[in-house]
Amino acid sequence: MEKIITKNFQETADLGFKIGQTCLGGEVFALHGNLGAGKTTFLQGLAKGLGVKNQVNSPTFNILKLYKTKSKSIVKEFCHIDAYRLASGKDLLDLGVNEFLESRNTVTAIEWVEKVESILPKKIISIYIENISESSRIIKIKRG
Repeated sequence: MEKIITKNFQETADLGFKIGQTCLGGEVFALHGNLGAGKTTFLQGLAKGLGVKNQVNSPTFNILKLYKTKSKSIVKEFCHIDAYRLASGKDLLDLGVNEFLESRNTVTAIEWVEKVESILPKKIISIYIENISESSRIIKIKRG
């Protein structure tokens, strides 16, 4: 497991950006962290790294937001899911999320993944974000 310490919000977003630039398509990011840990900040950077031009906000009330990428890579869309309001993975399946989880042209990121882990593919990238101060974070990345 890779461990990185970010000292401010920009460094957290920059880490997401760097990871986004390396995506080839089909990646599923599972984000773990308390409320305010920096999951959305990390994903905003990830989206920019993928070439998303729109502002990325947490889709808590919509559950899922889909963004087109502007890069020349195989990645055509970024699917941002916030599972906070869901009871189980079945709720996501009912929304047709398999279409995104199985697409080689989509990068999917799920906040509050603990609620829907039962439906995730076997190969995911887990991102654990933990506050160590108001602006500093320990970010652990586990590829599996």
